Amino acid sequence: MMLAARIRDAAGGALLAAALVAAGCGGSVDRPPLPVGDAERGKAMFAAAAGCGCHTATGGQVGAGGYEIATPFGTFYGTNITPDAETGIGRWTDAEIDAAIRGGVIKGQGAEAPVMPYYRYAGMTDADVADLMAYLRSLPPVRRPNTAHASRLPFARLAFRGWRLLFGAAPDDQTTGNGDAVARGRYLVDHVSICGDCHTPRNLLGAQQSAYLAGTAHGPDAEPVPNITPDRASGLGDWTSEDIATLLESGMKPDFDNVQGLMEEVVEGRGGGPGYRHMPAADREAIAAYLRTVPPVENAIADE
Repeated sequence: MMLAARIRDAAGGALLAAALVAAGCGGSVDRPPLPVGDAERGKAMFAAAAGCGCHTATGGQVGAGGYEIATPFGTFYGTNITPDAETGIGRWTDAEIDAAIRGGVIKGQGAEAPVMPYYRYAGMTDADVADLMAYLRSLPPVRRPNTAHASRLPFARLAFRGWRLLFGAAPDDQTTGNGDAVARGRYLVDHVSICGDCHTPRNLLGAQQSAYLAGTAHGPDAEPVPNITPDRASGLGDWTSEDIATLLESGMKPDFDNVQGLMEEVVEGRGGGPGYRHMPAADREAIAAYLRTVPPVENAIADE
């Protein structure tokens, strides 16, 4: 048996064991009603969330789903989050959309695969989620049925519940950090732009528990993802805050090279939708300010 298969089987067994413990836990997350959202502010949230890029297929329409996400646990596909009544979220209530974004619960299906980083979005404030939902409801509805996931885990929904029990605890605080650039940057990095989703390495169960933002040789699509801690040897230690903010706006590095691949897409916005470059300048600057303060981790990632 190949090593990858052994790792997958061992991980699946651990998830199922945790799922059995979680079997008696409820599948929903109860929250107070959300405030009325503003679609224009929500567009800025959508941009800060890299255009929710996993929900737009290459060459597809914004939010219509179908983007392929390959993982050691199977292949998953972004869902249709346009307001189409039949194939999107047009008939979903605010509470149902919120449960999918922050609670890890899908309407009519139960526990969500953690390939959707709901455990990070759980730190978003009620107001920001309400604004984001208002923007999603303003997207042109696209009739596109969702592509079924091809999970390699037995009893996948039960395993997803187990994963949530082990790793999906909600953050203790929900503050946007407005008025403090570093705190605002932390909020965006951890709970909206979720930089760690690509830049923090994962363990055998797909969770991120150490080497925060230190990069990984095996990121999305098995591509290397750079270290973005302020380590001078292997990270962004020689970059200024302006250098980082410029990259988020234009994709240009200090050496005048430009980012490519997935990072280029999240800067520009996939499918013509908004990306990091469309964020308010103050938010890009806040992200840059925060990244300069995180603990440096020496972790050289080869640029293959």
